Formats: sequence, C-alpha cells, structure tokens
Amino acid sequence: MGSLMGVDQFVVTGQAPAILLGIETSCDETAAAVVVRDEAGRGTIRSNVVRSQFDEHAAFGGVVPELAARAHVEWLDHIIAQAMDEAGLGFDELDGIAATAGPGLIGGVLVGLITGKALAAALGKPLIAVNHLEAHALTARLTDGVRFPYLMLLVSGGHSQFVLVRGVGDYQRWGGTIDDALGEAFDKVAKLLSLGPPGGPAVEAMARRGDPERHKFPRPLLREARLDFSFSGLKTAVRLKAEALAPLGESDVADIAAGFQAAVVEIVATRARQALARWRTELPEMAPQLVVAGGVAANRALAAALAAVAAEAGARLVVPPIGLCTDNGAMVAWAGAERLALGARDGLDALARPRWPLDDPGMRLADHAA
Repeated sequence: MGSLMGVDQFVVTGQAPAILLGIETSCDETAAAVVVRDEAGRGTIRSNVVRSQFDEHAAFGGVVPELAARAHVEWLDHIIAQAMDEAGLGFDELDGIAATAGPGLIGGVLVGLITGKALAAALGKPLIAVNHLEAHALTARLTDGVRFPYLMLLVSGGHSQFVLVRGVGDYQRWGGTIDDALGEAFDKVAKLLSLGPPGGPAVEAMARRGDPERHKFPRPLLREARLDFSFSGLKTAVRLKAEALAPLGESDVADIAAGFQAAVVEIVATRARQALARWRTELPEMAPQLVVAGGVAANRALAAALAAVAAEAGARLVVPPIGLCTDNGAMVAWAGAERLALGARDGLDALARPRWPLDDPGMRLADHAA
C-alpha cells in the first residue's frame, strides 16, 4: 500500500479542465453522464441519465443477467445520446471516455466497456476503464470535496465493506461480508415476506409500522473484533420465524421487518464504531471521516444510527445524494476524471472483470500510466 498523503492528491496548479463521458452498465441500470473536473479539482455534473430496468426484471423477483445485458444493448446508445444532448456538448469536446470495467454482471459490463472502447477509438480520446467500487469510493469528492484519507462504508446490493481510501488507486480493505451483501439480504427478506421489489425501501416502509422488540433476531459476528459482516444467518432466522408464524398477517410482516431492520442497524452501527476506533489507533493525527455509499445508505434508520456513531467519535459523516449513491454514470465519469488528471490511461485491450476488489494490485496508478 502506498503511504498516506499529507496534501490532496489532485490539486495540480494550472491543470486544464477535463470533460469526461461516463458509462455504467454493471448491473440493471443503463447510465451515462458528462462531468467536468476543473483546474482546482472541483467537479460539475453536466448531465446524468439513468434508465432503470425494473420492469424487465420485476416478474422474476431479481435481476436476470441475460435480460440485463440485452437491455443495455438496446438502450445504451440512446442514453449516451441523451446525456450528451443534456450536457450541450459534442463528442469532439470530450477529453476522455470512462466506462465501468467491473466488477459486475459480465454481460452488462462488456456492453458498456466495448461501447466505451469504440467511442475512444473513433474519437481518438483516452479510455479510462473504471472499477465500479472506485467510482463509489470517489463520489464524495465530487459531491462534498472530501480530501484524503477517509473511511468508506459501501453498503449495496452486491457489496458490504469498509475501505480506507488513501488516494486514487490506493485502498485498504478493513472488512467485508463473508456471505450476503446487505442490499441482497434486504431483497431476500422482502421476497420472503412478499413485499416485492425494490426490497430495501419495501422492508423499510413495513418496518416503520412494526414492533422491533417482538422478534429478537441474531446479530452474527457482533461480538467479534474483526470488521466483517455476515447476514446469511440473520436471513435464515427471518425465514424460520416467518414459517413458524404462517400464515402471516399484516402485523406479523411488519414486526418481522422491524426486527430484521433493528438487527441490521445494530450490526452496521457496531462495526462503524469499531472502524472509527481503529482509525483513531492507526491515524491518530488525522480527523476521522466516514463516507457512506451504496443504495442502502438511503435507509433512514441506518442513516440515523451512523450519524449518532459519527458524532460520538467526533467524525465527519458524508453521505452523497441518494441518486449518486446508487449506480450512475456521473460517478464513473468522475472516477475517470480523477484518474485522467493523474496521467492514467487504459488500452483498448482493457479487460472486463466480474470480480475486481479495490485492493487488487492492478488498481495502482502506475499500472495505468500513458
């Protein structure tokens, strides 16, 4: 791992502004955006177009990878054209093309990355193959100007992890899930309780009407010192309770949802408290910063608990607007702009990756220099 930087990595005096097109197709949102990064390292979103595939997948109770890839093929050109039109720019005015190269559903990733490569080749512009997780990690710099280092809690449908963000391409994973991601657990509980997608908002809405004390669900790994998560056992406990109470009345569903959410909130808040304590130990000279990213950040009970933990630890808490926490093209364009500013480029042989951890050595900027 690289050393921590005493000054911001990106303030480069006299650097020309850069305009990036970002393309995101890693799951079931087809997205494109145009972002400008100015000479002082500040970002402006000129357009941010996202098309959800909710209707295509609703009947199946979850995302079907083949259907997702087909929808990306059908819609991506239109979404890019709309993003450029809303930005009021021509393709010749772009300084680079950023496209998600992973991790994600490989069919969808390929659609976006190949489109990005084609545009870069046709326009003679640099290509930036973006790690989807890095895009989430750097969003707070776009929205709130957060300086390095900071701690990121990523909680989404596919990922639950704590990452120390030292700089672009420089990440240290402090903990993650050993089974289900938190968003996935919400989705599965919603399906189990016949609440329908999207699972997170459905469970949260029902939980507000229930009694969180009626059912005391387990808190896996809660007493352990490591910063890992496990939600599989919690999900199983919810299923067993639902089967024991069947047929479920509306109050039963509300109480189960409330009990599940209470368990989740306690687990995540406890882990956040431990992570901030580790910050105090390992980075005692720096004020702690906690950035929350991913769609689950929209959960109000979880947000309130994290705000309390941050206040208790004297930490700055940053949660970007929910539209920039969920998958979108602006975060990809911004990550591309951050990398481009430091001289990173990728060839047309850049690989699409179904798995690509942030602490992969291949994330280092030196491996992507022009």
